[in-house]
Amino acid sequence: MTSQSSSQQFVPIADIHDNVVILKNGQMNIILLATSINFALKSVDEQQAILSQFQAFLNSIDFSIQIYVQSRRLDIRPYMELLHEQESHQDNELMRIQLREYMEFITTFTSQVDIMTKNFFVCIPYTPMRLEVKGISKFLNTKNNTVTNDNDRFYEDRTQLEQRVSIVEQGLARIGIRTAPLGTEQLIELYYHIFNPEDLSSAPKQQ
Repeated sequence: MTSQSSSQQFVPIADIHDNVVILKNGQMNIILLATSINFALKSVDEQQAILSQFQAFLNSIDFSIQIYVQSRRLDIRPYMELLHEQESHQDNELMRIQLREYMEFITTFTSQVDIMTKNFFVCIPYTPMRLEVKGISKFLNTKNNTVTNDNDRFYEDRTQLEQRVSIVEQGLARIGIRTAPLGTEQLIELYYHIFNPEDLSSAPKQQ
């Protein structure tokens, strides 16, 4: 057994299809990227209202959700490239000098301090009902741990999952939190960084 095949046994994901994460146990997940609220800057009344609304939201759902916070090191390379481009188009010598000094300051500062960004995700699960046929699940191929739903059944199950997603989106919107579902490429990137935490320089973007 190779080290790669051995490590894959610990990865619970069977497939990522049409913006849905399908686990090896058949569970389907849609993941939302969520904005944050600067709770500390709110008044006491506003804080209490947010807490009450969030409590009401949690009490209104009859399924579990998972909230995941990911910290990533901010990648300043695109910003530095922009500054270099502005310097090359700058006619004023004084401005070019100031830009160089500013870039040196940014480079020095970021080399001494890790500047982190936080991303907030909400995972909404749905586990389809399975019919057992001769002891083998109709929708889960246990031989190779891959999901074998046909397209019609997949989209039926996806519709049920999307109903849960709609409930979560509406509940969070009442608190002032905007959400956007991650696409397939974004999900691949997210899970890559989850299983490779040493590489956290980029972040999924809202669609």
